[in-house]
Amino acid sequence: MDETYLRPTRLIESEDPAVVAFAEKAVGGETDPKEKVLKLFYAVRDDVRYDAYLPLGDIASYSGKEALAMGKGWCVSKAALLAACARSQGIPARPGYADVRNHMATPKLTEAMGTDVFFWHSYCAVLLEGNWVKCTPAFNKSLCDKFGLKTLEFDGETDSLFHEYDRAGNKHMEYLNDRGPYADVPYEEIIATFRAEYRNMQDGIEGDFEAEAGET
Repeated sequence: MDETYLRPTRLIESEDPAVVAFAEKAVGGETDPKEKVLKLFYAVRDDVRYDAYLPLGDIASYSGKEALAMGKGWCVSKAALLAACARSQGIPARPGYADVRNHMATPKLTEAMGTDVFFWHSYCAVLLEGNWVKCTPAFNKSLCDKFGLKTLEFDGETDSLFHEYDRAGNKHMEYLNDRGPYADVPYEEIIATFRAEYRNMQDGIEGDFEAEAGET
Protein backbone atom coordinates (compact mmCIF):
# COMPACT_ATOMS: atom_id res chain seq x y z
CA MET A 1 0.00 0.00 0.00
CA ASP A 2 1.15 3.52 -0.79
CA GLU A 3 2.00 5.13 2.55
CA THR A 4 1.55 8.68 1.25
CA TYR A 5 -1.93 9.07 2.68
CA LEU A 6 -1.06 7.46 6.01
CA ARG A 7 1.86 9.67 7.00
CA PRO A 8 1.59 12.83 9.11
CA THR A 9 2.24 16.10 7.30
CA ARG A 10 2.73 19.75 8.20
CA LEU A 11 -1.01 20.44 8.59
CA ILE A 12 -2.43 16.91 8.86
CA GLU A 13 -0.87 16.09 12.21
CA SER A 14 -1.92 12.47 12.59
CA GLU A 15 0.71 11.71 15.24
CA ASP A 16 -0.17 14.67 17.47
CA PRO A 17 -1.16 13.29 20.91
CA ALA A 18 -4.34 15.37 21.12
CA VAL A 19 -5.46 14.25 17.66
CA VAL A 20 -4.70 10.61 18.46
CA ALA A 21 -6.62 10.84 21.74
CA PHE A 22 -9.61 12.53 20.06
CA ALA A 23 -9.72 9.81 17.39
CA GLU A 24 -9.40 7.00 19.91
CA LYS A 25 -12.21 8.43 22.01
CA ALA A 26 -14.43 8.81 18.95
CA VAL A 27 -13.98 5.27 17.65
CA GLY A 28 -14.15 3.64 21.08
CA GLY A 29 -13.71 -0.10 20.73
CA GLU A 30 -14.74 -0.21 17.07
CA THR A 31 -12.48 -2.28 14.81
CA ASP A 32 -14.23 -2.09 11.43
CA PRO A 33 -12.59 0.61 9.27
CA LYS A 34 -15.84 1.92 7.80
CA GLU A 35 -17.50 2.19 11.18
CA LYS A 36 -14.41 3.94 12.52
CA VAL A 37 -14.60 6.51 9.74
CA LEU A 38 -18.29 7.13 10.40
CA LYS A 39 -17.61 7.77 14.07
CA LEU A 40 -14.73 10.07 13.20
CA PHE A 41 -16.82 11.96 10.64
CA TYR A 42 -19.58 12.75 13.11
CA ALA A 43 -17.13 13.62 15.88
CA VAL A 44 -15.32 16.15 13.67
CA ARG A 45 -18.55 17.47 12.18
CA ASP A 46 -20.32 18.19 15.44
CA ASP A 47 -17.64 18.47 18.15
CA VAL A 48 -15.63 21.10 16.27
CA ARG A 49 -17.93 23.91 15.21
CA TYR A 50 -17.67 25.68 11.88
CA ASP A 51 -16.33 29.24 11.97
CA ALA A 52 -15.86 31.17 8.72
CA TYR A 53 -14.41 34.19 10.53
CA LEU A 54 -10.96 32.74 11.19
CA PRO A 55 -7.94 34.72 9.91
CA LEU A 56 -7.12 33.37 6.46
CA GLY A 57 -3.62 34.85 6.59
CA ASP A 58 -2.62 32.68 9.57
CA ILE A 59 -1.30 29.19 8.76
CA ALA A 60 -2.73 27.93 12.07
CA SER A 61 -6.20 28.37 10.54
CA TYR A 62 -5.36 25.58 8.10
CA SER A 63 -4.24 23.01 10.69
CA GLY A 64 -6.29 20.05 11.84
CA LYS A 65 -4.54 20.05 15.20
CA GLU A 66 -5.30 23.72 15.77
CA ALA A 67 -8.97 23.27 14.84
CA LEU A 68 -9.23 20.59 17.50
CA ALA A 69 -7.43 22.73 20.08
CA MET A 70 -9.70 25.73 19.43
CA GLY A 71 -12.88 23.66 19.18
CA LYS A 72 -13.66 25.42 15.91
CA GLY A 73 -12.48 25.45 12.34
CA TRP A 74 -13.65 25.91 8.78
CA CYS A 75 -13.89 23.52 5.86
CA VAL A 76 -10.11 23.37 5.28
CA SER A 77 -9.01 22.74 8.86
CA LYS A 78 -11.91 20.40 9.65
CA ALA A 79 -11.17 18.27 6.58
CA ALA A 80 -7.52 18.24 7.64
CA LEU A 81 -8.56 17.12 11.12
CA LEU A 82 -10.70 14.28 9.78
CA ALA A 83 -7.84 13.16 7.53
CA ALA A 84 -5.47 13.28 10.50
CA CYS A 85 -7.85 11.24 12.65
CA ALA A 86 -8.31 8.61 9.94
CA ARG A 87 -4.57 8.34 9.35
CA SER A 88 -4.00 7.96 13.08
CA GLN A 89 -6.26 4.90 12.90
CA GLY A 90 -4.36 3.42 9.96
CA ILE A 91 -6.96 4.45 7.36
CA PRO A 92 -5.65 6.28 4.26
CA ALA A 93 -7.18 9.73 3.94
CA ARG A 94 -6.56 12.92 1.98
CA PRO A 95 -8.11 16.37 1.68
CA GLY A 96 -9.64 17.49 -1.60
CA TYR A 97 -10.69 20.92 -2.81
CA ALA A 98 -13.17 22.62 -5.10
CA ASP A 99 -14.43 26.12 -5.82
CA VAL A 100 -18.12 26.39 -4.96
CA ARG A 101 -20.88 28.94 -5.02
CA ASN A 102 -22.29 28.86 -1.50
CA HIS A 103 -25.28 30.71 -0.13
CA MET A 104 -24.63 29.73 3.50
CA ALA A 105 -23.12 33.01 4.62
CA THR A 106 -23.90 35.84 6.98
CA PRO A 107 -24.21 39.39 5.58
CA LYS A 108 -20.93 40.23 7.32
CA LEU A 109 -19.12 37.36 5.61
CA THR A 110 -20.59 38.16 2.19
CA GLU A 111 -19.51 41.78 2.51
CA ALA A 112 -15.98 40.83 3.56
CA MET A 113 -15.60 38.26 0.77
CA GLY A 114 -17.09 40.44 -1.93
CA THR A 115 -18.35 37.32 -3.72
CA ASP A 116 -20.48 34.23 -3.15
CA VAL A 117 -17.72 31.99 -4.52
CA PHE A 118 -15.82 30.01 -1.90
CA PHE A 119 -12.44 29.16 -3.39
CA TRP A 120 -10.69 26.01 -2.13
CA HIS A 121 -13.73 24.60 -0.32
CA SER A 122 -12.45 21.41 1.29
CA TYR A 123 -13.71 17.88 1.79
CA CYS A 124 -11.98 14.70 2.96
CA ALA A 125 -11.62 11.44 1.01
CA VAL A 126 -11.00 8.15 2.80
CA LEU A 127 -9.95 4.83 1.31
CA LEU A 128 -12.48 2.16 2.25
CA GLU A 129 -12.64 -1.30 0.66
CA GLY A 130 -10.45 -0.13 -2.19
CA ASN A 131 -12.50 2.96 -3.05
CA TRP A 132 -11.94 6.63 -2.27
CA VAL A 133 -15.13 7.97 -0.70
CA LYS A 134 -15.58 11.72 -0.17
CA CYS A 135 -17.24 13.43 2.76
CA THR A 136 -17.54 16.97 4.09
CA PRO A 137 -17.38 17.34 7.90
CA ALA A 138 -17.45 21.15 7.82
CA PHE A 139 -20.94 22.14 8.92
CA ASN A 140 -22.04 21.13 12.42
CA LYS A 141 -25.69 20.28 13.09
CA SER A 142 -26.49 23.34 15.20
CA LEU A 143 -25.19 25.63 12.45
CA CYS A 144 -27.20 23.84 9.76
CA ASP A 145 -30.33 24.20 11.88
CA LYS A 146 -29.85 27.96 12.04
CA PHE A 147 -29.39 28.21 8.28
CA GLY A 148 -32.36 25.94 7.55
CA LEU A 149 -30.20 23.22 6.04
CA LYS A 150 -30.26 19.47 6.35
CA THR A 151 -27.05 18.17 7.86
CA LEU A 152 -24.72 16.30 5.54
CA GLU A 153 -24.87 12.63 6.49
CA PHE A 154 -22.30 10.01 5.51
CA ASP A 155 -22.64 6.25 5.13
CA GLY A 156 -19.05 5.38 4.22
CA GLU A 157 -20.09 4.19 0.76
CA THR A 158 -21.57 7.19 -1.10
CA ASP A 159 -19.90 10.56 -1.59
CA SER A 160 -21.35 13.22 0.72
CA LEU A 161 -20.05 16.50 -0.63
CA PHE A 162 -22.39 19.46 -0.43
CA HIS A 163 -25.84 20.85 0.30
CA GLU A 164 -27.36 21.32 -3.15
CA TYR A 165 -30.67 22.61 -1.75
CA ASP A 166 -31.85 23.95 1.58
CA ARG A 167 -34.86 22.55 3.45
CA ALA A 168 -37.17 24.88 1.54
CA GLY A 169 -35.90 23.56 -1.79
CA ASN A 170 -33.89 26.66 -2.68
CA LYS A 171 -30.58 26.30 -4.52
CA HIS A 172 -27.86 26.38 -1.88
CA MET A 173 -24.50 25.25 -3.19
CA GLU A 174 -22.99 24.33 -6.53
CA TYR A 175 -19.54 23.10 -7.47
CA LEU A 176 -17.74 25.26 -10.03
CA ASN A 177 -14.23 23.82 -10.26
CA ASP A 178 -12.73 20.64 -8.83
CA ARG A 179 -9.12 21.14 -7.70
CA GLY A 180 -8.62 17.49 -6.76
CA PRO A 181 -6.94 15.70 -3.83
CA TYR A 182 -3.66 16.46 -2.05
CA ALA A 183 -1.45 14.62 0.43
CA ASP A 184 -1.27 17.72 2.64
CA VAL A 185 -3.15 21.01 2.87
CA PRO A 186 -1.62 23.07 0.00
CA TYR A 187 -1.27 26.19 2.11
CA GLU A 188 0.90 28.15 -0.30
CA GLU A 189 -1.49 27.58 -3.20
CA ILE A 190 -4.56 28.41 -1.15
CA ILE A 191 -3.14 31.56 0.42
CA ALA A 192 -2.06 32.85 -2.99
CA THR A 193 -5.67 32.64 -4.16
CA PHE A 194 -7.04 34.11 -0.95
CA ARG A 195 -4.67 37.08 -0.99
CA ALA A 196 -5.98 37.92 -4.44
CA GLU A 197 -9.67 37.18 -3.87
CA TYR A 198 -10.27 37.83 -0.14
CA ARG A 199 -8.12 40.82 0.71
CA ASN A 200 -10.39 41.84 3.60
CA MET A 201 -10.22 38.48 5.37
CA GLN A 202 -6.51 38.00 6.03
CA ASP A 203 -6.83 39.03 9.69
CA GLY A 204 -10.19 37.39 10.32
CA ILE A 205 -13.59 38.91 11.07
CA GLU A 206 -14.83 39.98 14.49
CA GLY A 207 -17.96 38.19 15.63
CA ASP A 208 -19.58 34.80 16.22
CA PHE A 209 -20.45 33.18 12.89
CA GLU A 210 -22.89 30.63 14.29
CA ALA A 211 -24.69 33.15 16.50
CA GLU A 212 -25.06 35.52 13.57
CA ALA A 213 -26.30 32.66 11.37
CA GLY A 214 -29.47 32.59 13.45
CA GLU A 215 -30.09 36.23 12.59
CA THR A 216 -30.07 35.81 8.79
